[in-house]
Amino acid sequence: MAISEFATYMNPLILALRKLGGSARADEVCNAIAETLHLPDVVLDKQLKNGESRFKNQVHWARFYLANTEYIDSSKRGVWTLTEKGQTTSELNEDQLREIIQEVQTKTVKTKLDKIQSQLVRAEDNSGVTLPDATAANSREQLRNILKSLSPSGFERICQRLLREAGFEKVEVTGRSGDGGIDGNGVLQLNPFVSFQVLFQCKRYEGNVTASQVRDFRGAMMGRAEKGIILTTGRFTADAEREATRDGVQPIELVDGDKLVSMFEQLELGMRPQTVYEVDEAFFEPFKE
Repeated sequence: MAISEFATYMNPLILALRKLGGSARADEVCNAIAETLHLPDVVLDKQLKNGESRFKNQVHWARFYLANTEYIDSSKRGVWTLTEKGQTTSELNEDQLREIIQEVQTKTVKTKLDKIQSQLVRAEDNSGVTLPDATAANSREQLRNILKSLSPSGFERICQRLLREAGFEKVEVTGRSGDGGIDGNGVLQLNPFVSFQVLFQCKRYEGNVTASQVRDFRGAMMGRAEKGIILTTGRFTADAEREATRDGVQPIELVDGDKLVSMFEQLELGMRPQTVYEVDEAFFEPFKE
């Protein structure tokens, strides 16, 4: 029986982390895997129904299984780190990959059953309360839908506010027609002596921003700013991501829909944080003796 698609990325994921020094952020790992496997754009640009990159989704699933079998640290801070087991393991064969999948699926089923039972008990005393995980997912989706529903000028103004909250100064929305797609400008003050002029473009998109659009934006920037930012509710093609960091040209920062939502959350801009506590029963066990 053929192994699942995500399992084919387990060995490349471990190899990528080794090459990156044992730890790296998710995007760095995905880029390293794509480069090592020489994946074509048709694979990198393929999306799931929700607009998420299928390739990155599969790599994240591979990481989930490796983390649950202690090849990778289970840290949730955005950095993937090989454990000692992951550092020393040889290439996993198909039988070992199937064993990993079976072990995690068995563990996951038990965890889900335990969670359902716990939820049923809590539901008796807390009817109508939305589960924390569901609340977080719903709020992110709600925010994404709100941003997509804004008018073009409204989206430009909310991006202006976001950049201000993120530390940019003198942020202005220009929105002049025939300006090469430049929607605004601002200043990023690194320290009292060094600052950068920044131009930004806002794309309220459902689909992908392409490499040609990144090139057009860079062309409009020439001689006017040291840095450029493109913010979109959609995504960037793999070719667009490469174009943004191509050697020998001005780099352009790309902020896709996921990063955009994360920035609103981190800055608590239009997002009210909620604190939820779960009792760690194991902590109290020593005190029962």
